[in-house]
Amino acid sequence: MAKVLFKQWGPFAVLLIIAILALFIPLLPNFDEGKYSGPDIAFVLIAAALVFLMTPGLAFFYGGMVHRKNVLSTMIKSVVAAGVISVLWVVVSFSLAFGNTIGGFIGDPRTFFFFHGVNSSPSWSLAATIPLSLFAVFQLMFAIITPGLVVGAVAERIRFTSYILFIVLFSLLVYSPLAHWTWHPEGILFKMGVLDFAGGTVVHISAGMAALAGALVLKRRKSHIEHREVPPANIPYVLIGTGLLWFGWFGFNAGSALGANSLAVSAFLTTNIAAGAAGLSWMFFDVSRGKKPSVLGFCIGAVVGLVAITPGAGFVSIPSSIFIGVIAAVISNLAVSWKQKTSLDDTLDVFPCHGVGGIVGMLLTGVFATKTVNSAGVDGLLYGNPAFFLTQLKGVVIVVIFSFVMSFVIFKLINLVQPIRVTSEEEEEGLDASQHNEKYSQGTLIVAGQEVENTF
Repeated sequence: MAKVLFKQWGPFAVLLIIAILALFIPLLPNFDEGKYSGPDIAFVLIAAALVFLMTPGLAFFYGGMVHRKNVLSTMIKSVVAAGVISVLWVVVSFSLAFGNTIGGFIGDPRTFFFFHGVNSSPSWSLAATIPLSLFAVFQLMFAIITPGLVVGAVAERIRFTSYILFIVLFSLLVYSPLAHWTWHPEGILFKMGVLDFAGGTVVHISAGMAALAGALVLKRRKSHIEHREVPPANIPYVLIGTGLLWFGWFGFNAGSALGANSLAVSAFLTTNIAAGAAGLSWMFFDVSRGKKPSVLGFCIGAVVGLVAITPGAGFVSIPSSIFIGVIAAVISNLAVSWKQKTSLDDTLDVFPCHGVGGIVGMLLTGVFATKTVNSAGVDGLLYGNPAFFLTQLKGVVIVVIFSFVMSFVIFKLINLVQPIRVTSEEEEEGLDASQHNEKYSQGTLIVAGQEVENTF
């Protein structure tokens, strides 16, 4: 009885306790607006909003590709991260990611506990023209979408409550440490000289490796074991999701310049060009192997291009972004083909697209980075600096191992607390009904006086 009550009331009780504690946080005056750049504040505010738009975009992108009986359950798992991470970020995650360093590994959780002092603290050292509170909001949007990316690998079989617990533990134990290592001036990867402009390691490799770990722990779906083809529920949803992701990614990458400047313009251009080149590359590569050009192929390829350009968007030239997009799409396409020949059940190919795409992007940043584009960066392999390529390679290896091991432990730990996977009956019924008591429908048709399902 006690276990049932805790399961029913536990999440709400935790949220209520946080809400009450928030009332006791001392208030401090807001920042002095005269210290900062108005245009930069406006630019980063818009960029943060664009990054947030990627979360519902991701929901459409994933929701359109799963079976129709799992559309709602897949979409809400992306969107609910906005609630969980927003609260957690204020309480402690921002401090863990960007607070005073503890040995270069993690931030002191007391630094900005419950955002205490964020509104009145000096600006972030690498973003002097905007207030710290705005930097914190911009970074929050990255923290929101990262666990949402993992949804695609564990879709159609993970319990909703288990996924909520995963979001919390992933944010605390994987995302925040990686953000600290990579973007804090005292972080271990930052001091190594690893460059990641907008999240190739922190967002995409971490999510890709967590996706691989989740797929391994949750094991295969019944439809995957029986080699049943699962038709996408709504391909127009995928197209809409791709458009929203592509649009939002301008804030993701260009916004990471943290100011309205020429670097933001360069990052904007490299982002768009890499996405377009990758979409074409994926589609044309499919055609060269005897397939027909598909909507899904172009959409998936474009997203892979966006992933691959993310770490180097502010470090590589505009022409280089074409090469990065084309090559990343081919490599991820081949990775998807390889995965389909194995028993790995990564439902929506998160590991081959985000994990592999992020790795390719980080390594190609080591090849094509140039100080001509960004004087704060370094020259890469192509410009006579092989040492930087090796630095990027070492950074990738560290992040891959850490993200996979920690995520695997998290999934296993959750499974000890409660079953992480739905029952076979719930899986067969569909997670929309079994987890949410709701049903996705594209409408109904009336045929000969009878109501029938509309599959168009």
